[in-house]
Amino acid sequence: MVDITRLNTTDSGFWQSLETLLSWEQVDERDIESTVRRILADVQARGDEAVIEYTNRFDRLSVQSVAELSMDMSRCRKASDTLPLEQREALEIAADRIRSYADHQKMESWSYTEPDGTVLGQQVTALDRAGLYVPGGKAAYPSSVLMNAIPARVAGVPEIIMVVPTPGGEVNDMVLAAAHIAGVDQVFTIGGAQAVAALAYGTAGIPQVDKIVGPGNAYVAMAKGMVFGAVGIDMIAGPSEILVVCDGNTDPDWIAVDLFSQAEHDEDARAVLVSPDAGFLDRVEASIDRLLPGMARAGVIEASLKGQGILIQVQDMDEAVQVTNFIAPEHLELSVEEPRAMLGRIRHAGAIFMGRYTAEALGDYCAGPNHVLPTSRTARFSSPLGVYDFQKRSSLIQCSADGSRRLGQVASVLARGEGLTAHALSAEYRIGQDK
Repeated sequence: MVDITRLNTTDSGFWQSLETLLSWEQVDERDIESTVRRILADVQARGDEAVIEYTNRFDRLSVQSVAELSMDMSRCRKASDTLPLEQREALEIAADRIRSYADHQKMESWSYTEPDGTVLGQQVTALDRAGLYVPGGKAAYPSSVLMNAIPARVAGVPEIIMVVPTPGGEVNDMVLAAAHIAGVDQVFTIGGAQAVAALAYGTAGIPQVDKIVGPGNAYVAMAKGMVFGAVGIDMIAGPSEILVVCDGNTDPDWIAVDLFSQAEHDEDARAVLVSPDAGFLDRVEASIDRLLPGMARAGVIEASLKGQGILIQVQDMDEAVQVTNFIAPEHLELSVEEPRAMLGRIRHAGAIFMGRYTAEALGDYCAGPNHVLPTSRTARFSSPLGVYDFQKRSSLIQCSADGSRRLGQVASVLARGEGLTAHALSAEYRIGQDK
């Protein structure tokens, strides 16, 4: 029997206990930090030479130039053409759905004219170049290629650079096929902190990008955090999470497997079930014990559920909403009869899956919305990756003579109040009030 933490909102100290369980205590990162800092500085100083050295060392290769690490894009096209039909069609369907959803996210430029002729507005432009980090080797995620590259392309980014490690020369054809389908422009077979550094700073052979997106290990996550400022990043994601709110009327086997779907990522993933029905929590636990031995990643799932899993009994569905907003989950399943009736009260969640038939796994692959989502309670202030992450906004201001006089008088008073005389004069010269 899997020993999963069980809480009841009527327990004394419930909220403190929940907060303690949700706190993510990362391992000592000092060794990782020092290693990453050294790699970043080395790539920044020595460029291609450093990238080649680290790639040969960490990925067991023996290349002599960055040109050998630049993949001929015909390889990606060939991977797509030769992929088993079922896999290629699945990638294409997923890509079409992601693209269709992304099309609805595009921001457009706008402006308006005030009565005195002053024009104010906003100009929306795409990034010049985006960098996509993709895990390689055994940990290959073609779905992440689609989820990261397609919004960038829809946003109008003219150049998408992908980096993917190929340890021991191991290449994943589905990843290459996804790159072709998503419209990636260039692929470099590098990974780790050195890949992040190359994208952030640029080298003779690897172009500098404006933003780096995509998942990676602890070294990649640390590197992304350190280069932020030189480039933009999507987010630094923590372990995967799912929270299921159920009224007790969904098949408990369905719920058990939904919890498995995130628990199987790694031992630190978190799966939480919230229900007012204590008997239903018992039935889901029984389903977990019965179904777990048949899972390919049973050991990982069991470790995740034991270490991070939580079953929470609430008094009613109103309290379920309260608990949900406190947790601010990455993935939220509302497995209830009327999910839309609850929707307006859900304030914090990365992605919301509504109804008994909407499995979170559909969102991971092909529903359409992005699967790059805020974790570790950051959904309180952060949003899923989308087209808007690859677009920038510039404010537009054009004053008429009348508008300049009107606004200049206001600016003059405020500038002199702040003691910034040059600011004041800059405004006053245009209204004939040089003081």
